[in-house]
Amino acid sequence: MSGDERLLIQDVERGLTAAEVAERVANGRTNDVPARASRSTWDVVRSNVFTRINAIFAVLAVIIFSTGYLLDGLFAGLIVANSVIGIIQELRAKRTLDKLAIVGQVRPRVRRDGKTAEVAPNEVVADDVIEIGPGDQIVVDGEALAAEALEVDESLLTGESDPIVKNPGDPVMSGSFVVAGSGAYRATKVGKEAYAAKLAEEAGRFTLVNSELRNGINTILKVITYLLVPAGALSIYNQLSGDQALPDALRGMVAALVPMVPEGLILLTSIAFAVGVVRLGRRQCLVNELPAIEGLARVDVVCADKTGTLTENAMRLTEVRPLGNGGTEPGVVLAALAAADTRPNASLQAIAEAYPDNPGWQHTAVAPFSSARKWSGASFGEHGNWVLGAPDVLLPADAAERAEAEETGAQGLRVLLLARVEQPVDAEGAPGSVTPVALVVLEQKIRGDARATLDYFAAQGVAVKVISGDNAVSVGAVARSLDLPGADAPVDARTLPEDPEKLADIVEQGAVFGRVTPAQKRAMVKALQSRGHTVAMTGDGVNDVLALKDSDIGVAMGAGSPATRSVGQIVLLDNAFATLPHVVGEGRRVIGNIERVANLFLTKTVYSVLLALMVGIPGLIGFDALPYPFLPRHVTIVGWFTIGLPAFVLSLAPNNDRARGGFVGRVMRMAVPAGVVIAVSSFVSYLLVHPGANAGETAQVQASTTALITLMAIALWVLAIIARPYTWWRLGLIVAMVGISALMFLLPLSRKIFLLDPGNVGYTLSGLACAAVGIVLVELGWWIDGWLRQEKRRLTA
Repeated sequence: MSGDERLLIQDVERGLTAAEVAERVANGRTNDVPARASRSTWDVVRSNVFTRINAIFAVLAVIIFSTGYLLDGLFAGLIVANSVIGIIQELRAKRTLDKLAIVGQVRPRVRRDGKTAEVAPNEVVADDVIEIGPGDQIVVDGEALAAEALEVDESLLTGESDPIVKNPGDPVMSGSFVVAGSGAYRATKVGKEAYAAKLAEEAGRFTLVNSELRNGINTILKVITYLLVPAGALSIYNQLSGDQALPDALRGMVAALVPMVPEGLILLTSIAFAVGVVRLGRRQCLVNELPAIEGLARVDVVCADKTGTLTENAMRLTEVRPLGNGGTEPGVVLAALAAADTRPNASLQAIAEAYPDNPGWQHTAVAPFSSARKWSGASFGEHGNWVLGAPDVLLPADAAERAEAEETGAQGLRVLLLARVEQPVDAEGAPGSVTPVALVVLEQKIRGDARATLDYFAAQGVAVKVISGDNAVSVGAVARSLDLPGADAPVDARTLPEDPEKLADIVEQGAVFGRVTPAQKRAMVKALQSRGHTVAMTGDGVNDVLALKDSDIGVAMGAGSPATRSVGQIVLLDNAFATLPHVVGEGRRVIGNIERVANLFLTKTVYSVLLALMVGIPGLIGFDALPYPFLPRHVTIVGWFTIGLPAFVLSLAPNNDRARGGFVGRVMRMAVPAGVVIAVSSFVSYLLVHPGANAGETAQVQASTTALITLMAIALWVLAIIARPYTWWRLGLIVAMVGISALMFLLPLSRKIFLLDPGNVGYTLSGLACAAVGIVLVELGWWIDGWLRQEKRRLTA
């Protein structure tokens, strides 16, 4: 061995010294890539205070305050409320995410001063020696120093689907992950110089979860912005060109503009997401991408592995059944195989616990377990070459030992074959000829909460597909014991067609699939998506990474491989499959409630724009200009009691309805007709009682009150429709809002503060009559829309 080789081995085993690490930190040669999920406190404050809506309200508030009518500037409190509530909720969510991110962080194992320790990714420095094994993610670019049957998957970066064998001296790229073998590499490029960091800056390494809600709200706001320009300009022209005094004209102008802006929609959307993050955080669920909450609400298929979801991750060796084909004691061979694998999987860990006495055999070659080949093994020189793997992979179809293994596996047990092979396990074409020696029977404990979880998904109309690398019969037996529909017909993935259409047919109909390779998992997810399904994929092993990445929502187990945690949008830190129903439920609550409150806010925007147009157009075409029927303080109380307070309560309430596509269409089908009815009814009631340009202030106040009665009555009915189906608290909310609204018109103090006068009985009855007609029209429109949706579902089915 040369001096350079000895020095290299010494460097690999020792790693950097503390002084060398300190020197690199001082020189800035650290992996200083910022965390992708968190924003600074200042960013949170700035994004909630300096918004376009706050700016609009601030300008309008200054205009009102300049007139001296301070009570008409009550809407300015929305600036403070929006900002404070948004900041508090987002900071709560930020703290929750930051704490959970630390718990679920991928922590590479670094050798320093001859010892191995886990460090945070941003603590890695240039030239660090980093150990890697199956499932580990390469956190920085480097050069392989040691490699023992090391295979690395670079598909997330390069698109290359086959794992790449790495030898000492070969480069490794950040963002790739180890699928088999073990080794160590030296960090050569850290921080923003690393390959994955460059990709993230240029194009984004992780796909963002598609958010129909976010896209829909942005579309709606864009349309509203286009409508605000002509409606706002017309309102300004109409109010300032008439015979009113300037302060009164400015008040009318502001009253017309304020309700056009759906100020609370964005706020409550943010609050709903933030509260969802906090609630999920309490269940040890880390949300890496906020729109993932929405995606889960739309999920109709959950693909899950058997191990770690239906069964416990740990296994127990129950039996070693000799087959009479070898002169070596199977227990000795199993102990040697367990000792030869430096990063054993769950099966080898169970074997190592049962056979802890290492016979001391020196291995000359090792083939670590791979999900693609379904076996592992080692060559021990004079002691022979041995493999441990799936009987139905290693043995021919007519082998008696394979039939015996199938029979045992049908009881829900995992059965492995211990066999002697002729050629070394690292030779090309290995394992070659196989001589069965023993069947190794392992028992997996079914999770106590698995049945309840499957029952929940069945009740919610969510299909569960069990996709496993284990024997199909064994997987089917476990699923059958939990009464999973379709478990009595398990499918061996080796028989699946490659044609996407044929594959989609089988995957959509089947429920249990065994002997699935990582590439097939990915293809099965795509097949389900091609049929219009929203797919959630759960996984904990390196074989799940590609499927997690391509699914609509990737759910990783906290105890799973670092690679799965890095690509999952949601990480279950408690490793409990039973947490998933709570996550799905939270997603449904958030999305369903945002859709409810969006109806309220957009109905207000529609009727505000239409009222501005109906009031302004007569003056534009030569008729006497009409003063706007409402004052800013009127608009404020309408917003409080028909939208603001109810929306806040509804946005945080339970909701188990599965989210569906077509958010914008559904919202507008409710908001546009209801907004039109409210605008027309209020305008008609205003015209019926309007006293004319020369009337006194009392008559004008009574006319405004009449129109306000009509508007509030219909708006409260819209609230009652949106709150359906009724529960005790929803009925209580509606009764409370109706009662408080009525008191505003009845109590002398509130009438004085808000300039209300319902004293003219004829006017009030006219307003109530217009409201009654409007309520009938709104209810009729709601009924027709429901009937049309029901017919569409019937025809589709």
